[in-house]
Amino acid sequence: MVKRIVDKIWLNGKLIPYDQAKIHVLSHGLHYGTGVFEGIRAYKTNKGPAVFRLPEHIKRFFNSAAYLNLKIPFSRTQIKKAILETIRANKLSECYIRPIAFAGEGQMGLKFKNLAVEVAIACWPWGAYLGKGKPIKVKISRYIRLHPSSVVPEAKVCGYYTNSVLASLEAQKEKVDEVLLLDYRGYVAEGPGENIFMVKSKRLITPSLGSILPGITRQSVIEMAADLGILVEEKNITPSELMKADELFFTGTAVEIQPIGQIEGVLINQGRIGALTQKIKDLYQKIVHGQEKKYSSWLTWAKR
Repeated sequence: MVKRIVDKIWLNGKLIPYDQAKIHVLSHGLHYGTGVFEGIRAYKTNKGPAVFRLPEHIKRFFNSAAYLNLKIPFSRTQIKKAILETIRANKLSECYIRPIAFAGEGQMGLKFKNLAVEVAIACWPWGAYLGKGKPIKVKISRYIRLHPSSVVPEAKVCGYYTNSVLASLEAQKEKVDEVLLLDYRGYVAEGPGENIFMVKSKRLITPSLGSILPGITRQSVIEMAADLGILVEEKNITPSELMKADELFFTGTAVEIQPIGQIEGVLINQGRIGALTQKIKDLYQKIVHGQEKKYSSWLTWAKR
């Protein structure tokens, strides 16, 4: 998918041809998951491509690296400029952006010290991640989210995503669009790559922080809801509560705002997108495409 449509990848400070973007087979990050990454989107606007909430993504990128003692050899400003440069170099009007930093080669074993940190930035066109906007079918996974005493939930660490891959493989096997993971206590956590919201009595309810990634799209929806006068509550949610929801939707950079029409075979809002979900979804699309001046600070334009 990427190879046919991307010309350049930014690697360790330089834009290079796609086929030359290579790492050593003994890179520590490949063997032990000692890397961090971000998922970011840029959208087409009348002022050129605009990256959604770029400073927040870069902040999390560096914070995630700090938890692993990975010292990114570039400043936040340099990474920002590199992301915008990579979009321009590939002449993309809209794209998904993947910055990644990982421990390089030179030392094997779980204990590592003073390994060079490699940094890459790739971007490519990527449409709807799930459902193409239509309500999707979801199943509760047999896998649970990683225990918050075993990992740092607020970090996007490469190794964590084996948990998400296993859950995604389960979704394929069960022939559903996506699965939902519970936390170690049996409360609703999140999808393999998405946060979740439920609507009940015209209120938005989403799982409390602690076992979930504090998603940037999740936080954006909370802020948008406040502006729309919609009450938002963060709390522990049981699976049975979820199945009695008036509406359900996932949020995330890749998935954007994705309505859920069925969970564990139970129809939500008769399998249709709900009015409040539609309202949030419509506002989100206007914001990311630069059509809401109030939220213009959420966008970083790539055009020089």
